[in-house]
Amino acid sequence: MSKQPLLVIAAGGTGGHMFPAQALAETMLRKGWRVKLSTDARGARYTGGFPHTVEIEEMSSATFARGGLLAKLVVPFKILGGVLGSMAKMRKDRPDVVVGFGGYPAIPAMGAAWLMKLPRMIHEQNGILGRVNQVFAKKVDAVACGTWPTDLPEGVEGVPVGNPVRKAVMDRAGAGYIAPGDYPMSLLVIGGSQGARILSDVVPSAIAHLPSEILRNLRVSHQARGEDHERVTAYYEQHGISADVQPFFQDVPSRMSEAQLVISRSGASSVADISIIGRPSILVPFAAAAGDHQTANARGLAEAGGAIVIPESLLTQETLTENITTILSNAAGATQMASAALSAGKPDATETLVALVEELAKKDQ
Repeated sequence: MSKQPLLVIAAGGTGGHMFPAQALAETMLRKGWRVKLSTDARGARYTGGFPHTVEIEEMSSATFARGGLLAKLVVPFKILGGVLGSMAKMRKDRPDVVVGFGGYPAIPAMGAAWLMKLPRMIHEQNGILGRVNQVFAKKVDAVACGTWPTDLPEGVEGVPVGNPVRKAVMDRAGAGYIAPGDYPMSLLVIGGSQGARILSDVVPSAIAHLPSEILRNLRVSHQARGEDHERVTAYYEQHGISADVQPFFQDVPSRMSEAQLVISRSGASSVADISIIGRPSILVPFAAAAGDHQTANARGLAEAGGAIVIPESLLTQETLTENITTILSNAAGATQMASAALSAGKPDATETLVALVEELAKKDQ
């Protein structure tokens, strides 16, 4: 009797790592695999969308990037504990393949898979390898790349895969676009967990300065961090702008499919969602992102003509007002941007990644 094959997914830290991991989990379950997710307490906060049959294993991990000296001294021991804990679990229930999506919570399972010589691969969402993926790039059987080209270490071959998107996004792939006009319009503002503050600083006033013929038709969905929520809400109210401000939208795919325009950071999964659904966007790469990878992420959409990219250093109320006006007052141009965005998408990213996983599993038999 053959037992169901087991995939261990190692990911954590942010939604950027977890969303493509979730997309892979959904598809592998449909193909009859068992799926376990190895993450830490921080990563576990993003697991709400994962299918309930995915077993979540919280492992101890840590990063040198946070905390004082004492915290840093404890890091190697925490990581070692996590790796040993992962090895013990993998000995009991041997995975057929281990896939890492980056983030320091991925270290224990990836470290264990390397030490145990299990079939393993990493998926990098951004155009530049994250720290953890840099460590494992030469220690895995395959490196799948979400953004192409990806800057890779000497001697490492990457496989251009694209960034898998969740089922909720795929369900709205290529949803019909309603061009802007003299009727109710929606504007979606999403920031990603780390870099949303500047959007909360600049976007509300940029919207308030729009020409009245656009403004009177506009409804805004604005994702703002908890600490910015009150002032952003108050600003919109004072200026009579219809806005729904929340720290996190559970229904981004449906809001995006209804939007005439998306203003966003260029995190890998946001860019993937925008190109799969196909919407005009104004992208503001997060300047503090490691290796400026958000600028690399935005390149494909911008070159296709689907997005306007404004570097953070040039983001002012005037520039943003001008760009929003250009898009929302030109129906033909906005429609062209929507289809250009769609042309930059990789709707088969999940299938390509699944094929790589299945290929690795075969090699181990």
